[in-house]
Amino acid sequence: MDILIGSLFAVLEPSTFGLMLVGIAIGFVVGILPGLGGAVTLALMLPFTYSMSPVTAFAFLLGMHSVTATTGDITSVLFGIPGEATTAATVFDGYPMTRRGEAGRALGAVLFSSLVGAVFGAFVLAISVPVIRPIVLAFGPPEFFMLTVLGLSFVISLARRNVLKGFIMAGLGFFLAMVGLDPQAGIPRYTFGQLYLWEGINLVPVVVGLFGMAEVLQLMMTKSSIASAEQRSVGRITGVMQGVRDTFTHWWLTLRCSAIGVAIGLIPGMGGAVSQFIAYAHAQQTSRHPEEFGKGSIEGVLAAGSVNNAKEGGALIPTLAFGIPAGTAMAILLSAFLVTGLVPGPDMLGKNLNVTYAMVWTIVIANVITVAVSFLFLQQLARITFVKGSLLVPFLLVLLALGAYTANNSFADILVMLVFGAIGVGAIRFNWPRAPLLLAMVLGDTTERYLFLSYSLFQWSWVTRPLVLLLAVVTLLGVFWPLIARLRAGRGQPGRGSAPSVRAARVG
Repeated sequence: MDILIGSLFAVLEPSTFGLMLVGIAIGFVVGILPGLGGAVTLALMLPFTYSMSPVTAFAFLLGMHSVTATTGDITSVLFGIPGEATTAATVFDGYPMTRRGEAGRALGAVLFSSLVGAVFGAFVLAISVPVIRPIVLAFGPPEFFMLTVLGLSFVISLARRNVLKGFIMAGLGFFLAMVGLDPQAGIPRYTFGQLYLWEGINLVPVVVGLFGMAEVLQLMMTKSSIASAEQRSVGRITGVMQGVRDTFTHWWLTLRCSAIGVAIGLIPGMGGAVSQFIAYAHAQQTSRHPEEFGKGSIEGVLAAGSVNNAKEGGALIPTLAFGIPAGTAMAILLSAFLVTGLVPGPDMLGKNLNVTYAMVWTIVIANVITVAVSFLFLQQLARITFVKGSLLVPFLLVLLALGAYTANNSFADILVMLVFGAIGVGAIRFNWPRAPLLLAMVLGDTTERYLFLSYSLFQWSWVTRPLVLLLAVVTLLGVFWPLIARLRAGRGQPGRGSAPSVRAARVG
């Protein structure tokens, strides 16, 4: 307890706190601008930490990184443009709410649920670092492979009633994930002689095109503003506090999705985009109104928001405890350990425990400040959705092109964005789900890698491992539970329009 309190005062020391505020300001801007990414910003800012103490360096870097997902949700809700690749799922329901004039409610819900997720992730990090070692070490490549299969099983939920279309889009996503050098044999696959494709198709221009570009093109064709004409005439954003209240109303969903974020964050290579889709699909599977998802469901907004920052607490656990980065951002953060002279592992749980707890406080304080500042400027931000599309579209197109280009500083990424923008428009027009394509593309490389490692190490004997069998049962339950629930609801309806029928439908 002494170390916990002492680390709080260390973070609040004027010089450390001031640099954390600088990091928060940088992260705020980076999160709103699509494509730049928290990991890229960490790499750019890393050289500035050479002369800093460990607590100051991590307050600066982690304060910057932990808020990018929070502010990335703002553009996802207002414009349908994911500020980060990890905020794509927020578009599904946040943007439809904005279109019908509920931008304030959606922003209130996503920002406050992000804060809850950040605090939850930091709390889990604080209490679990000493005891997480045996749990993490129990997982090998077979278990990680089954976790990716579990994530892919949510394609059924994300496709809603268009299951066949969902599987076709997932198949396209898998194909796109295979483009590039074979990670095992080093042989180019589906590169068609283009050197650009050797590293695979970058996720950022795909996300920006499939969701952001598609929505901007739709806005251009409708020739109207993002928000409805009725809300435009009101001139003031309302419902922000209603969104905050929604977080408390659906507190159990918010905590469950935060827990999913922590759990997925623990797994090296899974990434934040995976946790968002899994949490979103879980929310849809367990909702009493799954038909509202994708059309402006507040539950979908809460699920996507709460998982975003919770994953950071989970991702820090293997990074601190074992020196195993859970993703690109954590790998860059691991470099900061070397810069500051720290060694990940037992030392972070012993003589450097004060630095570990300083990270916990940084995540909490940075997100509290970011959410508070965001609430102050929500009225100004949300008024942009009332601007006529003819005036807003050119600005958004420049923003999209900038976001796609900064992923690799390559003009080819802009072409990728345009191609996926066209695919996104076609998917919207003909009612094809976009989420399964992105989920399969995100998980494709991870699935292939863990399957190869599982077979190389254990041949086919890995399928009988206890944790693999347990995860297989969970996957099957996730696949068939919606069908079972519908069948049970159907048997509980004795007659259409009767009182028992209405009651059964509500229960179902």
